[in-house]
Amino acid sequence: MDQKTRVTREGIRLYAPDDFAGMRAAGRLAADILDRIIPMVQPGVTTGEIDAAIEDMVNEAGATSATIGYKGYKHASCISINHVVCHGIPSDKKLKDGDILNIDVTVIVDGWYGDTSRMFVAGKLPRKAERLIDVTHEALMRGIETARPGNTFGDIGFAIQSFVEKNRMAVVRDFCGHGLGQVFHAPPNVLHYGRPGTGPVLQEGMFFTIEPMVNLGRPETKVLADDWTAVTRDKSLSAQFEHSIGITADGCEVFTLSPADRFHPTYG
Repeated sequence: MDQKTRVTREGIRLYAPDDFAGMRAAGRLAADILDRIIPMVQPGVTTGEIDAAIEDMVNEAGATSATIGYKGYKHASCISINHVVCHGIPSDKKLKDGDILNIDVTVIVDGWYGDTSRMFVAGKLPRKAERLIDVTHEALMRGIETARPGNTFGDIGFAIQSFVEKNRMAVVRDFCGHGLGQVFHAPPNVLHYGRPGTGPVLQEGMFFTIEPMVNLGRPETKVLADDWTAVTRDKSLSAQFEHSIGITADGCEVFTLSPADRFHPTYG
């Protein structure tokens, strides 16, 4: 850590203005890969085939997958279908018509981490799944709108939680967003629920993800025997969207915007 590095009392690193360029490059690549994978998400395609295509794209870009080798993980993405909340492992499982899935990709470009995930649909989107996806997407956007200097992480969590619960859905509490930059995971933990005015105060130079997971049913999850895959305990559908952002002097910058404007599966 160089002499210019600043860290808050909560251990949150404050990056310099010049560091935003590195995050833009990493975030754009991760988002572009998810744009390019859209045509593959069809009934009959396996999640393993999608992951192999993602790994090829990472390698072709001269970047590195942050997940391959991370705590023994062997894939370039996590692909979570229907009631899988997060950390779904790519396999020979074929997508079926009406499946919804979250694809999560993290790349390293010149030492900077770009981390994003979004929802995809195989075939025809069921109405109840469409509503879940819309609410989850809007919850993320409301969290991002709250991310500006002087607000707190509790304000972000409250913006997400209050909107989700108003729509009679549940925010997952077992997983959260995280700091990143030149490391994959760092302080702070970014909770997607909370009380206004609580938690660390947002400051210019903070880099972190906001990645709410929302369930149609109850919020409880369980991790399967593979030690990765998290599912809803009540088998209800789950959705997630994730952006990496940096706090600026008067708001925030989203590093992982979709170059094709296809972050939401039914927009654009």
